[in-house]
Amino acid sequence: MSVLMRAFVLTGYGGPEKTELRDMVRPLLGAGEVLVRVHAAGLNPVDYKTRDGKLKLLLDYPMPAIMGNELAGTVEEVEDGVTAFAPGDRVFARVPKDAMGALAEYAALPADCCAPIPDGWGFERAAAVPLAGLTALQALRDELGLRPGQRVFISGGAGGVGTFAIQIAKWLGAEVITTASPRGCELVERMGADRVIDYTSEHFEDVLTEKVDGAFDLIGGDTLMRTFGVVKDGGKVVSIGGTPEPTTAEKDLGGDWKLKALFWAASLKQRAAARRHGVTYRYLFMHPSGAELAELAALMESGKLDPQIDRTFSLADTKEAFAYLEKGHAKGKVVIKIAD
Repeated sequence: MSVLMRAFVLTGYGGPEKTELRDMVRPLLGAGEVLVRVHAAGLNPVDYKTRDGKLKLLLDYPMPAIMGNELAGTVEEVEDGVTAFAPGDRVFARVPKDAMGALAEYAALPADCCAPIPDGWGFERAAAVPLAGLTALQALRDELGLRPGQRVFISGGAGGVGTFAIQIAKWLGAEVITTASPRGCELVERMGADRVIDYTSEHFEDVLTEKVDGAFDLIGGDTLMRTFGVVKDGGKVVSIGGTPEPTTAEKDLGGDWKLKALFWAASLKQRAAARRHGVTYRYLFMHPSGAELAELAALMESGKLDPQIDRTFSLADTKEAFAYLEKGHAKGKVVIKIAD
């Protein structure tokens, strides 16, 4: 007999009216998977972009689909052959891109997506980490290759990814310049930013008279285009707010040649602007990694990484949480509490 659970579900691509809280069948375990009783899940812009169908070309989910991309909870069951975790273990994870499923009472996911939650850390704080934390780590260390003494520009430092990016860049030994509104200045300074540019009254390209070694763009659009001009010749701009380019398809999405051709055409403007300034442009579509999440857990334990939670909502209020996140004013992460 199927066991039911409560879940926040996408019934079709569109607006908020295409989502609802309903009973769904509790997932069964596949090879190499663990079943997690979810205590908390983080929300991210990718969630409402998925709902709206903006990522349908990349990730087209069969409906109804349980939403959510990151979680923290307790292992309930493990499939045969899984030795890294046992029932009762406290874990957090960025779920696989092609599955989602975090906004539910239970989620089945590969064991290698999970990492142990550090002792003393609550589920809600842990749930705020996986997607944004891994995105920042992969962009700054793996793509930009930040080294001690280098200078990095991070646009929009007060948001979910931005607060992680500032802290990780400081851990890597870099000098951090970021932008924020007056309301976000205190937060980014507390995260460790060395210089904060108030984007409501200043243009960062006018302030940055000395070019930086690399940049992490979190906003896209005109901000991305202006960012190319503040990076040193031969430097790199990594973006999660701009337009995917061919390397995205090659490295992040399995090398599909059709996507590669599509992204080549879609990113012509951005790549041409990057070339004019003598820099490289890379759009990052992050990947789940339990091993890298364990590295973030070590930073959490040592006090070098402090997740910032703006607001917490109940599972019953997930629609309201989406609406709040979409306003774009959250300072840090929005988290859904699912169980005690």
